[in-house]
Amino acid sequence: MKSTAARSNLLVCRPCGLLNRPGPGGDGWRCARCDTPLNWRKPASFSRAWAFLIAAAILYIPANILPVIESGSLFGSKSDTILGGVVYFWTSGSWALSIIVFIASIVVPATKVAALTLLLVTSQRGSTWRPGDRTRLYRFTAYVGRWSMVDIYVGAASVALVQLRPFASIDPGPGAIFFGTVVILTMLASESFDPRLIWDPVDARDA
Repeated sequence: MKSTAARSNLLVCRPCGLLNRPGPGGDGWRCARCDTPLNWRKPASFSRAWAFLIAAAILYIPANILPVIESGSLFGSKSDTILGGVVYFWTSGSWALSIIVFIASIVVPATKVAALTLLLVTSQRGSTWRPGDRTRLYRFTAYVGRWSMVDIYVGAASVALVQLRPFASIDPGPGAIFFGTVVILTMLASESFDPRLIWDPVDARDA
């Protein structure tokens, strides 16, 4: 039977990483090194993570429907959504860039929302299903989330490079704001969720 930190009465200080051994009722104790308040679990982890995640899922729709890039020239104007940009890169021969933008800007955010939903639902229901795999899923989700901004980076680079007004212009569209907000909200949801909650039902079962 594996022992968890909570069962061993150990608390890790997140800012400095020191392993603390508080007395009974660890909430309210402080780190011996940096004096940071210690809690057995992040306060209001479920409610905060759900709030950020639901907001991200709602904003994901306009982020993909509204244009992220608005370009104009003497020959007319054009607006591109994220998927429109993927299609444009693909048809123009930039297959590698098309695949990168598609994975980073469409697949990753959707997968992150789905993964966090799975983690929250199973943890709230007290599931003991494959806790090790769910912990690895959380770590992977928290790591890859930052790469979702690659589409915004491409748009920002385009805006910076094209400075030929009034002959040509590229401006960020409203979809870019929604998309950037989605990425930030999913990162906040991931940060709000306490992965130690995955192991609490395991401790309760083996106690």
